[in-house]
Amino acid sequence: MTKNQISLVELIQFFAQYRNHIIVNIKHLQEHYQRTGIKRIRGVRNENGELLQPWLKTKDIDDTEYIGMGEFQFNRNTATINMLVKRRVKLAKVEDQTPTIEVAGLLVNDLNTFKNYTIVNDGKLNVNSLQVKISSKKVFDLLKEKGILNAEEFDFRAEHTIQLDKLPLVAANSYYSSIDGLFNELAEIKVLTSIICAHLKKESDVFIETQLDEFKKHYLSKNIYINFPTTNEYTDINQALVDGTIDSKLSYKIDIGSQDILNLSKFPSANKFLNKMYRLYDKETGEIIMKPTFEMVFHENLAVRHRLLSSRTKITKVDELMKPIFDDFLGLEPNSIVGGILKKVGADSLAQLLQDKQTGKQIGKEEMVAALTVANNKLEEYAENIYQDKISPLVFYIGCTGVLPEQMEAKAMTADEAAAKYPNLQFSKNEQKGTFFVVGDSIINIYTKTKYYSQVLSASTDN
Repeated sequence: MTKNQISLVELIQFFAQYRNHIIVNIKHLQEHYQRTGIKRIRGVRNENGELLQPWLKTKDIDDTEYIGMGEFQFNRNTATINMLVKRRVKLAKVEDQTPTIEVAGLLVNDLNTFKNYTIVNDGKLNVNSLQVKISSKKVFDLLKEKGILNAEEFDFRAEHTIQLDKLPLVAANSYYSSIDGLFNELAEIKVLTSIICAHLKKESDVFIETQLDEFKKHYLSKNIYINFPTTNEYTDINQALVDGTIDSKLSYKIDIGSQDILNLSKFPSANKFLNKMYRLYDKETGEIIMKPTFEMVFHENLAVRHRLLSSRTKITKVDELMKPIFDDFLGLEPNSIVGGILKKVGADSLAQLLQDKQTGKQIGKEEMVAALTVANNKLEEYAENIYQDKISPLVFYIGCTGVLPEQMEAKAMTADEAAAKYPNLQFSKNEQKGTFFVVGDSIINIYTKTKYYSQVLSASTDN
């Protein structure tokens, strides 16, 4: 590593800061790209395994050689960096190419599709180089100063090849801040987000139900994102492995947990927890609603109470964390935990509505849906910032180097050793073969999972 040379992580952070001044040769990227996941094709299969294709397709509006630099994201639990790019497209009928201009009173002749290109996959470089053009002399000079560019003079017309394979993935002197308390903070946000998403599953703060039905018919989400159904290109995974259509490898997963809960995958969905711990019933008849969901909570004639648990019901540390949040949200045992979370992320409107509801004030459905939507966005943004700033870079470092950063001193433990010391932890089959490190009040767990990928040198479809 030369004196001024930067790591790939530092270069990615530079790209993220100056992405509006850099365009990427997408044709070059596609020609040299190796797929990292299972190839999926549009459509669904019927009972006979026949592929039923959508009646609409997308057509590129900007089928050009260059596209804007994408947004970079570190994966949350693998040493993987993706670049998300968007392309402008329009919808058209497969049968006669007729363009679809309007759906449910909305113009849809200028939509975006999104596609991830994996730059680093499980700690290994997947894209050796990018061909780019640079529109800012300042950006050119900064890249030249770091030894990334060889050109002498700035020329906005020139194409530059940035060799990613010449850079170390991480800096040798990388420093990572403490992760104490982050797991519990993320766990609370995950639980509350799950509750809100369960409410909003079929709701929109902008469109009515019949419009949402029209969007669905035209493969559009309620956020006007294109959402074609997709399926694997193979019908039998075992046969695909035999004939070489797909292959497998071990992927290292790195998760953050506490001394009571190993990682966030241990949390059930909001509706599953609602069914386990609560009863939804008709206020007038007292009739119990079997398999309750949060969508039903909008019905004014329904109420909720705690479920009478049998002696066989095992209460876990996950249940103990989730229950106060559910109790507060449902107004059964107000404890201010939900209001505290919402105010922390800037979702004060929902915090106020829930407080008003607990005092008996009637809240209109539209007002509640709007507040839930805003809160969901703010919660997700807050959690994503924690991952991208504090957790994902650490996960990436561990996945690339195979060791913890120097400032994190911890002795490796097996699952049996961790279970003996922390009896509340629950381990999946894969996690039972993992390695665990206690860092402050957190546990870093590293384990392997089998990952399948298509044996195709192509980027024509989503990863």
